[in-house]
Amino acid sequence: MRSCIRGGSLTDLHARHARGAILRIVRRALLLAAGLAAAVVAGCGSSSDVRELAAWRVQAPYIPPPEPAARTVRAPAATTPKSPPADQRAPTDAEVARDLERAYGTKAGRIVNAATVTAGGMATVPASAPSRVAAIIAAANQVARKPYVYGGGHGRLAGETFVDTAYDCSGSVSFALAAAGFIDSPMDSSALARFGKPGPGRWVTIYANAGHAFMTVAGLRFDTSGRDVDGSRWQARTRPVGGFTVRHPPGL
Repeated sequence: MRSCIRGGSLTDLHARHARGAILRIVRRALLLAAGLAAAVVAGCGSSSDVRELAAWRVQAPYIPPPEPAARTVRAPAATTPKSPPADQRAPTDAEVARDLERAYGTKAGRIVNAATVTAGGMATVPASAPSRVAAIIAAANQVARKPYVYGGGHGRLAGETFVDTAYDCSGSVSFALAAAGFIDSPMDSSALARFGKPGPGRWVTIYANAGHAFMTVAGLRFDTSGRDVDGSRWQARTRPVGGFTVRHPPGL
């Protein structure tokens, strides 16, 4: 038995209902799409918002700047150079003399302070000798081999004082003393017997009387009579001093 429905058959009714459902779904989809488009236009839910949310921006921590004093470069403090240790520097003459005296007694001190005669008849200057002793030795070397003549060195030549081609005993001694600044004019042997201070000196000793004068300097004898031995007034040998007045230059 067939059933009939007004306005069409049952099949047509089902078809209309299906189309209506489809239309409703399409309208809902269109409404949803329109809503999403509006949200995009309004800036909500943009891709940049998503990236910013994922990155989670944070500010760098605050680090205060250093104090001005901390940035100031200080120059290194000046240091006073230190003297090298005693075992790394050259010893002084006084230290050498002291060490020799400790090792060998007072004889070593005499050796350090003693002059010697060279093969040429000149005297050497000891390393420890004062400057005035060195001046006396240097001047005496200039006349050590000069000939002997009575009155030589006493201004026997016109216009000359001390300087001569030949010297007698007191003239040669006066020449050496003048070079060290002890006298300013030649002295004869009698005057030399009153010169300076009485007694022997540490470096220089003068022996004089009315007839002759000579001296010893740093252990050597400077004597005109020595020329007869080897041609030089410098002699390492001593001689008797009886009858002579003994004097020495001040300070020597």
